[in-house]
Amino acid sequence: MKTFITSALSSAQKTLQNFLQDSTNIDSIAQAISYSVETYKAGGKLITCGNGGSLCDAAHCAEELTGRFHKDRPALAAITINDAGHITCVANDYGYEFIFSRQIEALGKKEDLLIAISTSGNSANVINAVKSANERGIKSVGLLGKSGGQLKDLVTLPIIVKSEQTERIQEVHIKIIHILIEGIERELYPELY
Repeated sequence: MKTFITSALSSAQKTLQNFLQDSTNIDSIAQAISYSVETYKAGGKLITCGNGGSLCDAAHCAEELTGRFHKDRPALAAITINDAGHITCVANDYGYEFIFSRQIEALGKKEDLLIAISTSGNSANVINAVKSANERGIKSVGLLGKSGGQLKDLVTLPIIVKSEQTERIQEVHIKIIHILIEGIERELYPELY
């Protein structure tokens, strides 16, 4: 059992180290922070989406913004497309591939920013969300995995964790989300740091 545990932790460490060694990843996270800050200064909101564990990460991102991360500060506008009524209605009437895009069609404004999360980069409903955002002039940041999939070329800014292991990708995604949130706080509320 201890060998398995050590192996899992070593694998996580290696994935994070590989991500860290590519300086374009650091630049991309900095750009994602800039897009987020621009969004808030323009009166927009962050919209997040993903499937399964990625939906949980998307919700985690939004709740840290509307709630609290490190410091007490005003709530920041963020929503996750995870309303069960909406999802089941759209999935039933239009198809599961439209559960996110319909919400962006209803609520998205050009001042907003979409955080689209897909470990494969090929989730049809996330692809449609990005296409809907693009049609409305909404910038998008893709937290992706593997080779980035189709989303790599659709999002405004792809951030790709180059791993074939879903759990390792998700572990780095949550770290990126935490850095993004702290970066937003540092830029908007520097007096707190």
